[in-house]
Amino acid sequence: MTTIPTFNLLEPYRIAEETFVIPWALEAPPVGHFPMNSMAIRGAEPVLVDTGSPAVRAQWLEAAWSVVDPLDVKWVFLTHDDRDHSGNLLPVLAACPNATLLTTWFSIGRMAEEWETPINRCRFVIEGDTVDVGDRTLVAKRPPLYDNPTTRALFDTKTSVVWSVDTFATNLPAPMPEIGELTDDEFRDGQFFGGRLVSPWYTLLDAGKFRAVVDDFQRLGAEVVAGCHSPVLNGHRVDEAFDLLRRLPDVPPWQEFTQADLDRWMDAAEGSVPPEQPRPSAT
Repeated sequence: MTTIPTFNLLEPYRIAEETFVIPWALEAPPVGHFPMNSMAIRGAEPVLVDTGSPAVRAQWLEAAWSVVDPLDVKWVFLTHDDRDHSGNLLPVLAACPNATLLTTWFSIGRMAEEWETPINRCRFVIEGDTVDVGDRTLVAKRPPLYDNPTTRALFDTKTSVVWSVDTFATNLPAPMPEIGELTDDEFRDGQFFGGRLVSPWYTLLDAGKFRAVVDDFQRLGAEVVAGCHSPVLNGHRVDEAFDLLRRLPDVPPWQEFTQADLDRWMDAAEGSVPPEQPRPSAT
């Protein structure tokens, strides 16, 4: 397990050789927090993996450039076009004139609703494609769970790190760098909650076929699992996470929060507001 002396949001931390997670998280009452991470590989040809959320654009860019010089960045691997992954794409491309965007035809089309992606700087990377980035090869692979049809995970053959995108998503009691900080029950419950939340279509799955997909993804041989919505998994937690993923088709659907829940939360919030204090007299 990598020793992380300190952990603060938007302060990159090392998870493998020349590989860093850029952490962020959102509060998600009443279930805790959700990680919103991205990754940077500082190798012979530096790679950014996803581009963070626009809600923290300035801080995210500062964090990314603390790991890699933007002029050195050669590749931007966009796993898919959701805002928590593509949110700072245009500023990144502007700051990294030597970078090629690794994306898909459909992602470019979906992003065209909001901006025009410079097609002359793109390279299409689909399921099973490999990319030589100098001192390592990156493999694109569809992860078992996803919430966007353009999603591709990334496996680094040099470090055996897989970026699982939204697979292994979990809620947390507080932001943390590694999943080993959770109890066994928290780990299990978080995996089942995150999986059902991200991919509600799991209820339609043929369990046998899904487990074969999970087996295929595990055969990549990842020793470290990082993702947008999960702390880093390593050691025994990697195999445990895959085992829990295989069990997902047997888990009852998550019951979404209802208007009654919202009304109860609003009543509680109003009840917690202190009464207005008397104002000083004008005389």
